Amino acid sequence: MNAHTPHEHSTNSEKVFNSMPDSKTIEGVSDALSHLGDPTRLKIFWLLCHCEECVINIASLMEMSSPAISHHLRILKNSNLIESKRIGKEMFYKAADTDIVNFLHKAIEEIAKINCPD
Repeated sequence: MNAHTPHEHSTNSEKVFNSMPDSKTIEGVSDALSHLGDPTRLKIFWLLCHCEECVINIASLMEMSSPAISHHLRILKNSNLIESKRIGKEMFYKAADTDIVNFLHKAIEEIAKINCPD
């Protein structure tokens, strides 16, 4: 896609815009970020970046019901941010081992450091 701006300013906006990732990639990034836009899902994601845990324990830690936690886990799993495995009757969740998950985890921790009071 070649974009042209109507005004000739001495900026590189056309060049930058033309090197933008394709719409499908942008949509994927937007989806991942929107799924982490909910504070509860962000907490769950951060927790699962550090450990593998079952729904009952996540619910206890978050002081929420198991069905509510399951709802958040389903959203995170459908966005490929977490993965699950069954052990007996219990489902265990952990962060997916992907580049985007590793990056998001690091970004969240860096943003938290910036926002932490001294």
